[in-house]
Amino acid sequence: MFKIFDLSLQINGFPMKEAKAELQKIQSIPEQQFEIFIENKKQEIVDYHLKNNASYQKIVGKTTFNNWKDLPIMTKKDFQKPLGERLSSGFTLKNVYVNKTSGSSGDPFIFAKDKFSHALTWATIINRFGWYGIDFNTSYQARFYGIPLDFIGYKKERFKDFLSNRYRFPIFDLSDKILEGFLKDFQTRKFDYINGYTSSIVLFAKFLQQKNIILAAICPSLKVCVVTSEMLFEDDKILLEKQFGIPVVNEYGASELDLIAFQSRSFGTHGEWQVNSETLFVEILDDENNVLPYGNEGRVVITSLFNKAHPFIRYDIGDIGILDSKSTAKKPVLQRLVGRTNDIAILPSGKKSPGLTFYYVTKSIIEDDGNVKEFVIKQTKIDTFDIEYVSKTELNLEQIQKIEAAITLYLEKGLVFTFIRKEKLERSKSGKLKQFVSLLK
Repeated sequence: MFKIFDLSLQINGFPMKEAKAELQKIQSIPEQQFEIFIENKKQEIVDYHLKNNASYQKIVGKTTFNNWKDLPIMTKKDFQKPLGERLSSGFTLKNVYVNKTSGSSGDPFIFAKDKFSHALTWATIINRFGWYGIDFNTSYQARFYGIPLDFIGYKKERFKDFLSNRYRFPIFDLSDKILEGFLKDFQTRKFDYINGYTSSIVLFAKFLQQKNIILAAICPSLKVCVVTSEMLFEDDKILLEKQFGIPVVNEYGASELDLIAFQSRSFGTHGEWQVNSETLFVEILDDENNVLPYGNEGRVVITSLFNKAHPFIRYDIGDIGILDSKSTAKKPVLQRLVGRTNDIAILPSGKKSPGLTFYYVTKSIIEDDGNVKEFVIKQTKIDTFDIEYVSKTELNLEQIQKIEAAITLYLEKGLVFTFIRKEKLERSKSGKLKQFVSLLK
């Protein structure tokens, strides 16, 4: 069969055949030798960036290192300068994969991956979805994601949907009338799986619950639902499995890194959250940056073992988690993740929008010059929002008008926004910023 998804990645310069072969090679390393593989890859990637990346040399303060634990912890602050200044020698904006983080933690930035590293990311994703019989070339996806609403961005995303064999349900408006339309699509289309933002999919399940409908009964081709980007609570998982009638899989990832953890099928419906040890090295640290033993709660710090274009070495992702005590070097298990939740915004028209909608709104203030360092959005009344931000310079009238136009486009007219520049933003006990907070009762 013609593999349009694989071909589209190959055409874009991502060496998928080589990446899949490399992943297979890594997965074939025996457990007893895997720790040596990890140690070698850690040494290799740090040596590479200390030799080839001026930005990382400056962060470390020297060009050699002796002890892994002495390497500095990188944070999103380290990346809030023009991308060109952060690339390794030999890499330019034209020969790397470039993207923006969602800013869900309130610290947006633009990042890069070399083409092979990004191909490995896709190889890993393809491998994990394959655990559930999903083939991106042939399986039809019901996609619960946002979409750019500007003409070019919209058309580009729809074309990517076509190449990826997926049908997108935009999640900016999740009122009952819109969800009724979603339901009709499930009645007429032979979807193989659902993938998307947790909060949006949960809202759809609650809608089905009100109507006393089991989704698999009207769309029997469905095999699995994979939720991502936000915390999946146990009661929500139970609701999803009941209303969809299919297994629900929890995915944890970060666009700047890779797929971080994916629920393993071999352990049943409520299986273990298997950490990606093939392309990442995950540590759990305390407040003093000491590595915690398995079973202890701490900061999730991740090293990208293959990205040569841009260093992510001992990078504090902004989450709190626990690696299970039965973890091994080859098969670390994420016992629990704390955070990554998003509130729902309820608007004057009755429209409900997940907090991640604000990712598309705030993209308009994310610029490569690193001016806006952090931001949070607080809903103080049903029609009133505060945007609190930290920046080098105050947002000017043109920028504010651009943001307000985006808000009208993505949400609705008549919303009142106040822009408040601050020296620093209030954080939760875990040290994480929540991008969107609803203060409505």
